[in-house]
Amino acid sequence: MRWLSNVRLPEAVPPCSPGHWRVGVDTAGTIACLEPLEAGSAAAGDDWIGDWLSPAGVDLQINGGLGLAFPELTDADLPRLLELLELLWRDGVEAISPTLVTCGVAPLRQALAVLRTARALPAPGRARLLGAHLEGPFLAKARRGAHPEAHLALPSLAALQARIEGFESEIALMTLAPELDGAEAVIAALCAQGIVVSLGHSEASERQAQHAFEAGVGMLTHAFNAMPGLHHRAPGPVAAAVLRGDVAMGLIADGVHVAPSQAVLLQRLAPRQVVLVSDALAPYGLPEGRHRWDSRSLLVENGSCRLEDGTLAGVTLPLLEGVVRLAGWSRAPGAAIAAATVLPRRVLGDHRPVQELLLGQPLAEALRWSGGDVDPLRWRRAGAATRTP
Repeated sequence: MRWLSNVRLPEAVPPCSPGHWRVGVDTAGTIACLEPLEAGSAAAGDDWIGDWLSPAGVDLQINGGLGLAFPELTDADLPRLLELLELLWRDGVEAISPTLVTCGVAPLRQALAVLRTARALPAPGRARLLGAHLEGPFLAKARRGAHPEAHLALPSLAALQARIEGFESEIALMTLAPELDGAEAVIAALCAQGIVVSLGHSEASERQAQHAFEAGVGMLTHAFNAMPGLHHRAPGPVAAAVLRGDVAMGLIADGVHVAPSQAVLLQRLAPRQVVLVSDALAPYGLPEGRHRWDSRSLLVENGSCRLEDGTLAGVTLPLLEGVVRLAGWSRAPGAAIAAATVLPRRVLGDHRPVQELLLGQPLAEALRWSGGDVDPLRWRRAGAATRTP
């Protein structure tokens, strides 16, 4: 058994003690045991000097990459889709929920079929495809953002069935505006099928959001964006989610979608609820500049994607870059790491503590995080010889 000592594990709420561990790795390179260390104790083994050990990232909102937009997938795109999954693995992401923004029924079903084919082709060094995230089409027109108005629809069981029939077990999340007429029946149907419902692109008030949470909505899609803000006399969905305490809140930590101070405030208010997402679009992994997105153009600059009219559409930054930025703003690296590696799993029903998530996993597939307290946070694969800047 090889031992690693003075290892920290990321937690949304830091423990009262330093929370150092020693980790046993067997001869096959698998994490075989994790044992807490008493404060001030010394243990034999490789001294990690307080570096963090975490699972790899899980991205619940990513719209494409390498020029592929997930709603436009065809069978001919399969090789490039697999290449994208390899890029995501190199960027520290273990699994994604491929996100399909509002589009026509036929393209949506075609994309779900291509994702089904790709999901059956797992391989080492390739991110896994979780169930899809349908972001739309049951969205509020006034909050649609970059979603094409022509394909928005009023929620109904018939409209839902037309889109997902036959793919129900391959959908993990659906974003909708719960205040729309007909949404309550759709929410009930999705919850009955085990699909997580997320409030997003919505005009919902605080009271309407509370009602939605009581009905089974379990998440906010990119908190603060495309929804009423946190106003002192009209608190809106974010306040309702924070006060409820069990609603996950997706956060894009690029510093543009949400101001750094607001991102830190949200995490301090609800550290167990903030889940980092990339919201990466098709130009992820490509040079900046002008790119096509459906029939429109995307302008990519400094990692941000905007339509030609200035509408903010998404990013091209990797998920773990959001961890680095949030940790730099908050000086709480353990919580930032947990928000991209541990808490997304809980949204999808895996509530195991981080030590159980790591147990039995190859050390080489886990992440080692250094710095973050004073120096910038950095990550690398736990079995790698050099750090990723």
